[in-house]
Amino acid sequence: MTPLRSATDRISTVRAGDGAELRVLTRGPDSAPLTVVLAHGWLLSSDIWSPQASHLASVPDVPLRIIRFDHRGHGGSTRGTRPFDVGLLGEDLSRVLDAHAPSGPLVLGGHCLGGMAIMALAGARPELFAERVAGTLLAATSAGGPDPGRPEVPLPDRAAARGRHAAMRLLSHLPAGVDLMRVLVPPHLRAVRAAVRSAAFGSGADPRRVRECANLVHGTPAESLTGLYAPLTRLDLTERLGPLRDVPVTILAGGRDRLIPPRHGRALSRALPEARVRFLPHNGHLVPLEAPDVVSGHLAELCGAGVAESGAGAA
Repeated sequence: MTPLRSATDRISTVRAGDGAELRVLTRGPDSAPLTVVLAHGWLLSSDIWSPQASHLASVPDVPLRIIRFDHRGHGGSTRGTRPFDVGLLGEDLSRVLDAHAPSGPLVLGGHCLGGMAIMALAGARPELFAERVAGTLLAATSAGGPDPGRPEVPLPDRAAARGRHAAMRLLSHLPAGVDLMRVLVPPHLRAVRAAVRSAAFGSGADPRRVRECANLVHGTPAESLTGLYAPLTRLDLTERLGPLRDVPVTILAGGRDRLIPPRHGRALSRALPEARVRFLPHNGHLVPLEAPDVVSGHLAELCGAGVAESGAGAA
């Protein structure tokens, strides 16, 4: 039986140099032979990884330590003073690792923005991937943002991206107004949940998961929405992927993902030709919530291989 202390989350805080306080949730024994670190997506929180944390904590015969954390300006983490940037989120991930997993094998899992933070970390700390990272899961993420000027982007997508750019420029000047609108338009409204379902989920979405996602998005400050949008559209992490080519990588992409369409998963698989790629045709952007067993299974597989490899190395 899993000890109670290992089956529940211990909450702590990692403080960044600019004052941001990052909420960290740790589950599992400190003596576990491998640590899993999970980074969530834009406008969400570490709560989206709850199904995977529960699954991994109960894997028989493989004690694991599972760490989840909230990106700055999301969930229970504060904003800090530095401008938003994916590289900064990679630094935050590095701080979490140094504070809570300074040694031993690692499996990293990232959804959307969390996957981008992992790629940024790979570029900044290649030695970490060479020496300690036993596997990486990248779900519904991209190494490059949807620049509307790129000719390979379909014309309707380019037009929609230009519209989003204009809207974000307007919203960036009215963050207080956006937050006021959120008070007037709560997440339990049917129209709000319908919009979240349409944007983030595929067919047959569980209403409970849609409700959870709507609450998370509604609770994220407007500054995190507008402050990260421009850096994401300018994103280009392709030159930082080298360290990931030397570790097992699993790429998951939703076939009905409207936020990061499947072409981004295909581009990522071309940049990481040794990666295992799986497209989930009926799922949208929230694959950790839409296909929790699939995502948990791939993480457990990476963990099992990592534990076996570390055991062989110790022997």
